[in-house]
Amino acid sequence: MSFLSELNDRQREAAETLTGPLLIVAGAGSGKTRALTYRIANLIAEGVAKPWQILAVTFTNKAADEMKGRIETLLRKSFGNFDVNNRPMLGTFHSICVRILRRNFERFGRDKSFVIYDTVDQESIMKRIIKERQLDDDRVKPRLVLSIISNAKNRLQSAGQFKGMSVRSFDKLVADLYEEYEKRLKANNALDFDDLLLYAVRLFKEHPDVLDTYQERWRFINVDEYQDTNHAQYVLIKLLADKYRNVCVIGDSDQSIYGFRGADIQNILDFEKDYPEAKLIKLEQNYRSTQIILDAADAVIEKNKQRKSKKMWTEKKGGDLIEVWHVENEYEEAEKVAQEIENLKTDGISLKDIVVLYRTNAQSRIMEEILLRYGLPYKVIGGVKFYARKEVKDILAYLRLILNVNDTEALLRVINVPSRKIGQTTLNKLQVFAVTRSLTLAEVMKHVEMIEDLNDGTKKRLADFWTLVLSWQKLSEKEVVSDLIRIIIKDIGYKAYLLDGTEEGEMRHENILELISVASKYDGLEPLISLASFLEEVALVADTDQIDRNEAAMTMMTLHSVKGLEYPYVFILGCEENIFPHSRSAFDPKELEEERRLMYVGVTRAMEKLHLLAAKQRMLFGDYQRNQLSRFIHDIPEELVNRVGVETNFIEPAKPSDFGETIKPKVRLTAEQKFKDGDKIKHATFGEGIVVERRGDLVTVAFKNPLYSIKMFAANIAPLEKVK
Repeated sequence: MSFLSELNDRQREAAETLTGPLLIVAGAGSGKTRALTYRIANLIAEGVAKPWQILAVTFTNKAADEMKGRIETLLRKSFGNFDVNNRPMLGTFHSICVRILRRNFERFGRDKSFVIYDTVDQESIMKRIIKERQLDDDRVKPRLVLSIISNAKNRLQSAGQFKGMSVRSFDKLVADLYEEYEKRLKANNALDFDDLLLYAVRLFKEHPDVLDTYQERWRFINVDEYQDTNHAQYVLIKLLADKYRNVCVIGDSDQSIYGFRGADIQNILDFEKDYPEAKLIKLEQNYRSTQIILDAADAVIEKNKQRKSKKMWTEKKGGDLIEVWHVENEYEEAEKVAQEIENLKTDGISLKDIVVLYRTNAQSRIMEEILLRYGLPYKVIGGVKFYARKEVKDILAYLRLILNVNDTEALLRVINVPSRKIGQTTLNKLQVFAVTRSLTLAEVMKHVEMIEDLNDGTKKRLADFWTLVLSWQKLSEKEVVSDLIRIIIKDIGYKAYLLDGTEEGEMRHENILELISVASKYDGLEPLISLASFLEEVALVADTDQIDRNEAAMTMMTLHSVKGLEYPYVFILGCEENIFPHSRSAFDPKELEEERRLMYVGVTRAMEKLHLLAAKQRMLFGDYQRNQLSRFIHDIPEELVNRVGVETNFIEPAKPSDFGETIKPKVRLTAEQKFKDGDKIKHATFGEGIVVERRGDLVTVAFKNPLYSIKMFAANIAPLEKVK
């Protein structure tokens, strides 16, 4: 096809390889999305595949939308007036699984109008379960329990399977909570994010006819960012591709940084084992960074063993040296960055071209203080997200309740917002009445007159509220979602509730107006479909999808959040041992390799200039730390770097194997080596407790004193002693 002339040789080879398994190893800034987009367009242009036979899976809605636009542009070049309704299926793993489940969920005996719960909804359920079981939610933390459940689901373990594998008492407790959590989700006709993949895989495994339908439909499968797939995503793609084996995956093992979310780097490393006939193409030409930045990135990453080797190059030869500043403390670090940003601004550099990165969110606080003092506008990615704001979640909960009256979490959230004088005591009575009679809250709301414990005034307020909900439900059949929001706001007096005379109230009201703007995108659909589609999009939206690159402000975020983005000027804070690389990686080679990949990602975000900063001493997590300069900085060749204040070379921590048998140095033990589950211990401040979990260098202790409950410590730093 003529449009392929716009590609370099390797990209073109990828776009012209149309059948069979294909692994594209795409380095940072190598035009990965471009290659994949042109390949999909070429499949259609060459007549190898009909548009509807192609599936392309991405990790963000932004990437999917970008690819859709590019593919349509390319096909118009080939076919003139291309029908946009006749296009490939592009979307995130979650959105594609939603699509599959909406059509087939009744196979599980479930209603296909399920709602999708976000983390706030999940925590609300888990907190309620923990409270009902009279467990201390400081000792049994809802977030920790949900994290363990999430990991189990990503491994495709049901509650029953997880319970069968639980040996430790804490795991058995989590297994019980997992079972109850699943019951609540089912009662609410809800799924969480992990369920979307879990149920899609279950559907394909338990119903071969459904799998066959999708294998026939999507004969050509493309997966972006394959290095970030977890076990459930891997199995889903493997099942879909099993029949025709026309599967193209693209990614970079050097950018696999989400192990903590369940991403498995082996999925991309083992692709050629899964598909021995696979073709391998490497995209090594970089269109983003200078050669100095690329050489630095290669020097850092080449020490990793778990990778597909490649050598990045660019036509942007040379470039500015990398600045390495070793400062006294975190305040000087922030001050130096702010001064340099001020200088860049004076030189005409736009603030939107600057990003400050850090390993943990806690590092941002002092940087923010200094930027405020300098009057430099900034935005923090990872703060309170638009869809997590209280007023936005309130309206979304009303909409979810209208779509599905059995959504207990939505009902409990809005039943007294704004105040209807329906307090917690009333809600407790409603829930007790429901549980003792095996009814849903929605069923109870229809017959509140039966609850003898409630007075007539309360019964009337409950009945009035439910009448309002049912009236909105009828309206949802003829009003599109944006108009439905306007009606709800008017009926409940929400505008007056928000506009309380403060600037914050004004901002909350503006957020609701923005929500209506987002909802209006669905005005062209049938009313009920517009409601369901809008709620689906909101549930699946990602943090980085919301980044506005046109805003005149610099950006601050964690290194994990910046993947997929690029900035002309990049500052990376805290390049010190035990911070970056993180202390958790000290005795775990796999963790250290992931930390090294995280540095590679950070370095390769920079287009023109990179600054790496480290402090000789810093206060972090309530402790003063003196750490040596990060090993990653010492990996970068001297000729690529301008070093300021760097006094010492890196001394790698000693390992037992470094010494002869007669010399026995003091060796730092991991928590798993130092303690056993059930060990009785004593802490200098918190008193006696019991070890309930160990992971790497971290140990979790449940203390006897209820004031302190459960706490997590670094085993080699915390003052913990075993008690016999």
